[in-house]
Amino acid sequence: MGSSSTRRSFLSLLGLTYASSYLSSASVNAIAESSSEDTKYASTESLLWFEQPAGQWVDAVPLGNGRLGAMVLGGGLGGTSDAGRERITLNEDTLWSGAPSDWNNPDAEHHLPEVRKLILQQGKYQAADQECRKMQGPYNQAFEPVGDVLITLDHPSAVSGYRRELDLDRGVATVRYSVSGAEGANAEVGDLYIREVFVSAPAQVIVIRLTCSRKGALNGIVRFVSLLQSKTEAIDDNTIRLIGKAPSVSIPSYLHNDNPIQYSDAEGVGMRFAAVLDAQLLDSNSHPSARDGSVTRAQDGTLAIKNATSVLLLVGIATGYKGYAQIPDMPLAEIVAAAERPVASAKVISYESLYSAHLKDHQALYRRVRIDLGKEFGSSSSSTDKRVSEFAANPDPALLALYFNLGRYMLMTSSRPGTQPANLQGIWTDELRPPWSSNWTSNINVQMNYWPVETCNLSECHLPLAEMIADLSQNGAKTAQVNYGANGWVSHHNIDLWRQSAPVGMGTEFATPTWANFAMSGPWLCAHLWEHYLFTGDESFLRKVYPIMRGSAEFCLSWMVDDGKGGLTTCPSFSTENTFFAPNGTTASTSFGCTLDLALIRELSTNVQQAATVLNTDFAFAARLSTVVKRLPDYQIGRWGQLQEWAIDYEENQPGQRHMSHLYPVYPGSEITPRNNPRLAQAARRSVERRLANGGAYTGWSRAWVIGLWARLEDGDMAWESLKMLIEHSTGPNLFDTHPLGETLETAIATSSGEKTARSKSAGPPHSIFQIDGNFGATAAIAELLLQSHDKEVALLPALPIAWKNGSIRGLRTRGGLEVALRWKDGKLVDAELLALRDGTHRLRVQRGLRLIMATNTKGDAVDLTPDKDREIVTIRVRKGQQYHLVAGVSDK
Repeated sequence: MGSSSTRRSFLSLLGLTYASSYLSSASVNAIAESSSEDTKYASTESLLWFEQPAGQWVDAVPLGNGRLGAMVLGGGLGGTSDAGRERITLNEDTLWSGAPSDWNNPDAEHHLPEVRKLILQQGKYQAADQECRKMQGPYNQAFEPVGDVLITLDHPSAVSGYRRELDLDRGVATVRYSVSGAEGANAEVGDLYIREVFVSAPAQVIVIRLTCSRKGALNGIVRFVSLLQSKTEAIDDNTIRLIGKAPSVSIPSYLHNDNPIQYSDAEGVGMRFAAVLDAQLLDSNSHPSARDGSVTRAQDGTLAIKNATSVLLLVGIATGYKGYAQIPDMPLAEIVAAAERPVASAKVISYESLYSAHLKDHQALYRRVRIDLGKEFGSSSSSTDKRVSEFAANPDPALLALYFNLGRYMLMTSSRPGTQPANLQGIWTDELRPPWSSNWTSNINVQMNYWPVETCNLSECHLPLAEMIADLSQNGAKTAQVNYGANGWVSHHNIDLWRQSAPVGMGTEFATPTWANFAMSGPWLCAHLWEHYLFTGDESFLRKVYPIMRGSAEFCLSWMVDDGKGGLTTCPSFSTENTFFAPNGTTASTSFGCTLDLALIRELSTNVQQAATVLNTDFAFAARLSTVVKRLPDYQIGRWGQLQEWAIDYEENQPGQRHMSHLYPVYPGSEITPRNNPRLAQAARRSVERRLANGGAYTGWSRAWVIGLWARLEDGDMAWESLKMLIEHSTGPNLFDTHPLGETLETAIATSSGEKTARSKSAGPPHSIFQIDGNFGATAAIAELLLQSHDKEVALLPALPIAWKNGSIRGLRTRGGLEVALRWKDGKLVDAELLALRDGTHRLRVQRGLRLIMATNTKGDAVDLTPDKDREIVTIRVRKGQQYHLVAGVSDK
């Protein structure tokens, strides 16, 4: 995809067929109307609520439309007594530091032969590590916060009845409380104050409504603030504006630097941005009003609200981003106009119309899936933070249903067609140097963000990742040629807005090659392109992305070398972020032929061959790949009975490493399953057990990976144990996934390395940060426990935990084009519904001891089920648009 192409043109080129997908989802909902009890349950398990404001940013609730993000804290740091001081943080997906630059390293090509010589001929692993550092380049740029909307309301006395909530089903954050003691207030309940916030995709504005139950009792100040180089000004009595510029350089937070944030006055060296806020008075019925109070501007760039009943605030944001390969030198006047336009359009629309359009858009995505994991524990009457804190004593599956729904919600609010993909914090940050620069870390994290997207029926939300991969392939082709003299395209460990494709690290000792020099993220990313095709069957999409997949395969062909035994291997090769003890007893990163490399190359080669067959093209290249794959070594089983991580059975330096890259062919890949290769599946299980026994999965995303692995190994009870660990140790009070930092992280790493005592506390006090991939990974894993379709069959309840005694799920999708609803009781499948999104034949597997005994179509006619020699499997032929009801019973075998 050329750099001049826009996101919108790329999407139109894909020729996607989502209109039919919307109709299909609507059909499922129409076929099975919810009962009143279901509706009540849906609202309960789609609601996060709290009895106090967020004590810190990471405890706030998220809102977004893919491009715009907001976090609502619900009050000040003083708790409920500070409820009138609202902070809403603002983000826009293209506001990043820096600009396009040349990050490639021409010297890298000269060091590559030396690395291979040191590894393959001399076995000098530490020397190879040092040589790899010479192949590195500059670090990424960072995702930056726009700023905050601060609202300070005048409250004469104490607050009572405080409640803060996020309704996932409506996409609305609400704060409500009462203030008593004011003159004219109700003596018994006081004045009721309500703040409602949502981010509208149709209107492209952030909508904030402030309301008081007593006429004329709303008084306060509204202002913008920003950490960036910026200024605020009041344009008129109803409008304030924030204009500013992002840094030209933002040094990652994990690096010490005396000048980490740098600005430039030069145009295009740092991106300009603008935010506009318009305030409108409303009457008690939310209609525009000139009678209920006033809004006036002040010289300090604030707006004063006086004697109002209800006020509507509309926020628009724009940046100077012009494209990943273009200098962000858009004139400020154009940026301001782009921020003002959606506000001007929205202000002539009633609040009810804005809300109705938002609700229709939001629920068209959110309501595609509904989950019920049981109500036996009855803890849903407690606030969300209490449910989290009490989970160890009361492991309520219903909280996992809420967690699952939040994962779907955050994906659809941080990734929409035409936006940037969800980054490490989705679309939300409040720091100039956010954790890991809030970039797209591509040795697991950005991929994990999109693990649930297809199965959980959000297929179009996958498209921003597809577009990023298309952009990256352009820059990556230059990196492949300049750094390695290779064909095709390559990407490494870190990606930013400018689609950096080269290895970062600057050759410093900190930049361990096991992460900085990882060159296999391209094949991993390409797996998402193929998965999108498998779920949607969209050949137009496949035709557009086939050159990208082919280009990644071309790089792999250039990257592989003869192993001296007639086979092929990769060198340098890394098992991401893990290290081993070399034969001389010292720690090393660089080796050859790691299991992850072999798995990714096998998978990509197979996918490209299959894509060529579907598209009836490129047969010679497909045949070449087939020949090459046969020369790759087989997977090996190591001394502990584990799936071997490296080509040689080295001793791990960190047997509890959070990364488990050698298990890729189990999950998220599908090469190894308990049925197609029970021997390797058992070895993979042993690898998981060893990781956990040595303190592994100590981050939320790593624990989520373990849950997915247990699901694929069909052990639901072990998955449930890890789900409990996820909530107890890696989940915040608002269900955000957490990642340990400081002493907490150092202690976890020490434990995972087998050390008996904690390391130095120089890393800082123990604390955790928000990292969204764990939320997405666990959401995907929950779906995998209930439905799988990777092993040439559709498995219904393949790994149902015993603890999930009764429940149901509706709306999940499979490869091959089925939309599925399942219901189970006492741990056994009762019945299933299939909606065929296209014609096809499917093998269906049920739990052991059961079989599918009857099937009917939409008309109620019986449908043939062809039994397999394994009575738990039947084959069914389906027609597009037809719904099928299947009943399960006890097997007579």
